[in-house]
Amino acid sequence: MPDEPSAIPLADVLRAANELVSAGLIEDYALGGALAAIYYTEPFTTYDADIVFVASDKTLSAGIPAIYSHLQSKGWRVEREHLLVNDFPVQFLAASGLTEEAVRNAQAIEYESVPAKVFRAAELDVGKGVPIARVREGIRKWGKDSEK
Repeated sequence: MPDEPSAIPLADVLRAANELVSAGLIEDYALGGALAAIYYTEPFTTYDADIVFVASDKTLSAGIPAIYSHLQSKGWRVEREHLLVNDFPVQFLAASGLTEEAVRNAQAIEYESVPAKVFRAAELDVGKGVPIARVREGIRKWGKDSEK
């Protein structure tokens, strides 16, 4: 049913990430992990959203306390290492090295009229259980080639 809202409040997550950029709390971000893989393939079950960000604060904490404080002031709750929006867990992960490069080179997209970025297929974190063969099959099947 196309008109039914998704159980994953992804537009809210992406709006919040854009707001963190506007507030100067992060320099840049991209959606990573399973939700990024889903962009290139058919949907499958995932536990959380991974927002990989380039920190504005270059200290050891990478500005995570300020990010948590800002989002808590917007009504997000904290549960262990996740922030919850509409009871859906979101993990903010500071980028460094190759992950920072992946964020900066991420594919620009629009989701429910919200501008965002998603890791390119070749840069997905397959170590988090994202089967790269599934991503490659999705690219072949649906023509979503992140290298365009």
